[in-house]
Amino acid sequence: MSRIGKMPIAVPNGVEVSIKADQISVKGSGGTLSLAPSTLVKVSNEGGKLSFTPVDDSREANAMSGTLRQLVNNMVLGVSKGFEKKLTLIGVGYKAQAQGAKLNLSVGYSHPVDVQMPQGITVATPAPTEIVIKGADRQRVGQIAAEIRAIRPPEPYKGKGIRYADEKVVIKETKKK
Repeated sequence: MSRIGKMPIAVPNGVEVSIKADQISVKGSGGTLSLAPSTLVKVSNEGGKLSFTPVDDSREANAMSGTLRQLVNNMVLGVSKGFEKKLTLIGVGYKAQAQGAKLNLSVGYSHPVDVQMPQGITVATPAPTEIVIKGADRQRVGQIAAEIRAIRPPEPYKGKGIRYADEKVVIKETKKK
């Protein structure tokens, strides 16, 4: 059996988990998230602990038990604590400004770039060269951060562009004559 799938999830106080045949719903202070469960995995809630067991001994059921366990764990963590990604802008004149659910970027193009945030995702700019993306859904937070980074990815010669706060960009050496 999957090592991750074997570990039960402890549901913290203030988080409600409802398991139905067609969906698993997690509700907490950060919002409500739902997921369609797999038919290969049996989910049970016993005294505040969620456990995931494969229905049969197939390789797919074993893999799906670990996958479903991690997805539900991310949902529980998201509605209780939330997830965040930090981006930094490197470059002369590069700046970001958050206006409600919109992010305005000036990153070296002839025009400003506006990015609209979806429902449930908040964006903040503590400094003109920093962007903080927060939300309960880990996948959506990571996807939005990747889309913002793709507007101007870091280039390899000077390192200018939008990068994750913990990202290391390897600078190439320029051509010599």
